[in-house]
Amino acid sequence: MADVMTKEQRSKNMSHIRGKDTSIEIKVRKYLYHHGFRYRKNVKSLPGKPDIVISKYRTAIFVNGCFWHHHYNCKYATLPKTRQDYWLTKINKNVENDIKHYNELKQLDYKVIIVWECEIKECFEYRMERLIEEIINKG
Repeated sequence: MADVMTKEQRSKNMSHIRGKDTSIEIKVRKYLYHHGFRYRKNVKSLPGKPDIVISKYRTAIFVNGCFWHHHYNCKYATLPKTRQDYWLTKINKNVENDIKHYNELKQLDYKVIIVWECEIKECFEYRMERLIEEIINKG
């Protein structure tokens, strides 16, 4: 199926999609702040620029969109029907970069926690309680 938008409309639409300060990131940050956690966001000096870094616990948190970071077996991670080769290549590259950055952070002795978009949408309170446990617990 052809795109229903003109090239200019699509370009304008895509230019407004942001990689940081998404609504789900803000929701997670507000929850953490409300529960007494202080953090830095989008730390450029660390591999992968984690969305949230809690230095006190040496923890890097990534709030990942299920589509862009390919959350396996998630209903939000389905590929578009058009240009599947393009999307598959792009998303696979994202996943490779994610794994590389997670490993680099672990070598720097950071705990890496991934929070998925679907977890925020479908069971926010439960996921946030687990997140706090993951942050506080060693290992």
